[in-house]
Amino acid sequence: MFGDDLGRQGDRCTDPTCYQAKVSAHVAQTIAAKPELVQISTAYGGQKEGSPVLPRNKYTAIRDDKPKSNDEAKRPEFKVCKFTTEAIITEGSDVGTLHKVCANPACPVHHPKQKPDRDDQRWKAEQEKQRKEQAVANATGVRVLSAIGAAVPVRLLKRDLLFVIERLASVLDESRLEMLARQHGIRQKRDDGGLQKTLNAFLRRADESTLSRLLVEACILLAASRGNATAILKEAATAYKVDTEAIATKVRQEFAAKAKAKKEPKPVAKPAPKAKKAA
Repeated sequence: MFGDDLGRQGDRCTDPTCYQAKVSAHVAQTIAAKPELVQISTAYGGQKEGSPVLPRNKYTAIRDDKPKSNDEAKRPEFKVCKFTTEAIITEGSDVGTLHKVCANPACPVHHPKQKPDRDDQRWKAEQEKQRKEQAVANATGVRVLSAIGAAVPVRLLKRDLLFVIERLASVLDESRLEMLARQHGIRQKRDDGGLQKTLNAFLRRADESTLSRLLVEACILLAASRGNATAILKEAATAYKVDTEAIATKVRQEFAAKAKAKKEPKPVAKPAPKAKKAA
């Protein structure tokens, strides 16, 4: 065996450099004699670019000894396949020794394909089913919306106005819903189902002009609840050519008048003269 011969040669040469040179010479001589040998390394890691040497994670080393149990016999290193070939270690430990290996990544014996787990298959099938159902639902929704849009007349009718305003009112928070109701003198009655129900009853009795006004007001209130309320109100005022400064001036004057009225003392009422008794 090479190891014994090298050991005896090593006894006569204690210089590590000399021993390494003998190992390298033996490897080169063996590869020249058997160019079909697979060159392997006992170290794990990435394969160097252009290197013919396979790292440890790129092959399965076949053991020569017999398995000691049935479970051990099932391990890949105790199995021989049609791709089993001779290899020589050129890097790592035991350089120069020959081994049987399988270096074919497609080998069904040493690299069997993992059987998919049934639960995993069921989960994937369910995910695919949901994906398809969602895709169908999305496509259906887009087409239905397109058909509805095509059915909308050039001039919105009361039916259209009522449909939109009811949907807008349903997403307004309580405070803004109350604000919208106050604009039109709507007061919630006791035991009448709440403000939303009262407002819906008012909407169904309202004419197109009132519904149009309510539609714009509800849009402004909804946008204000989700953004900069001041900026949104200013944009709406500009679109409808409303003089906000004039309104602000009038409001300030009204507040000033109320404040002044509170400060002025109220006139004291004179007591009524007592009636004279008859003689």
